[in-house]
Amino acid sequence: MNYLTSFFTKVVLFTASLFLLCFCENNKKVDSASVLPSTNENRNSDNKAQSSETASDLPIEKIQLPKGFTISVFASGITEARSLARGSQGTIFVGNRRRKKVYAVEDKNKDYKADKVYVIDDNLSMPCGVAFRNGDLYVAEVNRILKYKNIESQLNSPPEPVVITEAYPSDKWHGWKFIRFGPDGKLYVPVGAPCNVCERDEDIYSTITRMNPDGTGLEIFAYGVRNSVGFDWHPKTKELWFTDNGRDMLGDDIPGDELNRVQKAGQHFGFPYCHQGNVSDPEFGSKRKCEEFTQPAQVLGAHVAALGMRFYNHTKFPKKYHNQIFIAEHGSWNRSSKVGYRLVSILLEGNKVVSYAPFATGWLEGEKAWGRPVDVMVLPDGSLLVSDDYADAIYRIDYKG
Repeated sequence: MNYLTSFFTKVVLFTASLFLLCFCENNKKVDSASVLPSTNENRNSDNKAQSSETASDLPIEKIQLPKGFTISVFASGITEARSLARGSQGTIFVGNRRRKKVYAVEDKNKDYKADKVYVIDDNLSMPCGVAFRNGDLYVAEVNRILKYKNIESQLNSPPEPVVITEAYPSDKWHGWKFIRFGPDGKLYVPVGAPCNVCERDEDIYSTITRMNPDGTGLEIFAYGVRNSVGFDWHPKTKELWFTDNGRDMLGDDIPGDELNRVQKAGQHFGFPYCHQGNVSDPEFGSKRKCEEFTQPAQVLGAHVAALGMRFYNHTKFPKKYHNQIFIAEHGSWNRSSKVGYRLVSILLEGNKVVSYAPFATGWLEGEKAWGRPVDVMVLPDGSLLVSDDYADAIYRIDYKG
């Protein structure tokens, strides 16, 4: 009996070893940085690997725009192109989330097609956020902010970064950050909730913070923000508006993502107690009422993953878009039928939203997506850049009239 037991045990162990060996071999190329907790904006459809598509391979003829608008490929082959920032000499800086690189894109002959792509750094932790100020590039990692001095004069041999601050949490769930400098000269940095929905003792979670350019004076500007990956300031009032991703696992249709307006520092926007202004959280809602919090300026679609947003601060587009908002909806990952995967326009009368409508569509065909818009940015000529981390591309939307 002892001999048979020993023999059987060896067979089981041998079989298990073969299974693990095959499993590891089949999965050894998986990038560990891509294994992130489930959120409504962290899944690239179909777990797509790095794209090798060129500009000519991208089916941009499928993109539907209002009459008079055109779309072209500004740059392609930029792995997981996410947040955008423009240098004073016209360089476009690009961050990403699941990889380790920050890119710089040059259009030397000013034909609105990239001529050269530089890698500024290739050993960073989820360097999603990029911002530019006084010749320097600022990059947000998970727990720290870096600065690359005089970056446009040394794209071929970028300098070692200066660490501005390491004051942020190291949680990777919602740890990627969108950053921008505000009209007050301060750097604004969101800190997402380290969960789908939770309540943490540390005040810094689920906020938008701001600091001086040298990292001093860090303070919390807005509370109750689950995960903002896009914000901008109204061209006239200078008030901050931001997108916020709603929680998951309450079904297909609630809660909606949010567009919010900050009228003064210290406002609370509801998370984790209240979602979309009127949906009490099943676990935490009994602690505080929705009426206690600042209401959204607009409830967006549930699971659309509203990310980058900009006010259109130019006059090239038709007048209806002047000082209005464009938002990139990255697209759902866990909804029974996909939504988002588009650009939308938000039209205002004063501070009141009067229209929330599709502007650019076609990246989603049925349940199959070939692109996912992430960030938007207005160029000096009035055209609009749009990054796409699924097609590894940056598009340019122009108006011909």
